[in-house]
Amino acid sequence: MKKYVAVAGNIGVGKSTLVEMLCVRLGWEPFYEPVTENPYLKDFYQDMNSWAFHSQIFFLTHRLRSHHKLGQHPTSVVQDRSVYEDAEVFAYNLFLQGYLNQRDYQTYRDLYETTSRLLPPPDLVVYLRASVPTLINRIARRGRDYERTISPEYLQGLNRLYEEWIDNFTLCPVLAVPADDLDYVSHSGHLRLIVEKVQQKLTGKEEVVFEPEEVARAAADD
Repeated sequence: MKKYVAVAGNIGVGKSTLVEMLCVRLGWEPFYEPVTENPYLKDFYQDMNSWAFHSQIFFLTHRLRSHHKLGQHPTSVVQDRSVYEDAEVFAYNLFLQGYLNQRDYQTYRDLYETTSRLLPPPDLVVYLRASVPTLINRIARRGRDYERTISPEYLQGLNRLYEEWIDNFTLCPVLAVPADDLDYVSHSGHLRLIVEKVQQKLTGKEEVVFEPEEVARAAADD
C-alpha cells in the first residue's frame, strides 16, 4: 500500500537531506519544495506590511496544489515541508510580528482551513526537533548566503510555533525525531534507526520513541 510521509521542521534542521535518505532506503519518491518564483517576494522584502498577505496566499495556493498532487501520486512519497507548516508556523509568525493585520490573517486562515479539510492528510508527519544552536550550526555548514542574517531569536520564535503546532496536530500520526542527538548524515546507524521508527509508526504502533540507549547503540553500529 502506498504511503505519504511529510518531513517537517525548522529552517536548517535537515529536512531535504532526510527526505533524500529515506527515499533511497525505502525506494520511495522524494518530493522537494518546488522551485517556483513567488512574484510577490521582491515587493514583500521591500515593504513587508503591504505585501505579506499576497506573498502568503501565493505560497498557500502553491502548497495546496502540491499536496493535492501528492494525494493522487501512484507510489509512496516523502515530502519536504507540508502546507500545514506554511500556515501554522510561517504565516502565523508574520501575523505575530505585525506584517499581517487581523483582517488579512483571518481571511488567510479561513481559506487555509476550508481547503486543507478537503485534502487527504499524510499517513505520517516526521517532525525534526532541534535546538537553536544545532540549527545555527547546520545553517552555517550549508553556507547559503541569504541565510546568514537569520538571527537566533527568529529561529527560537519559529521553534516555539513549531512546538505549539505539533502539540495540537491531530490529522495523522507524528514521529518526533530528536535531531540534536541524531546525526543521520554522519552516522548510518542513526539513519537506520529513524527508518525503523518510521516503519513502526506506519504499521500502526502507537508509542514510538527514541530511547537514549538506542541512539547510542545506533552510532556505535556504524
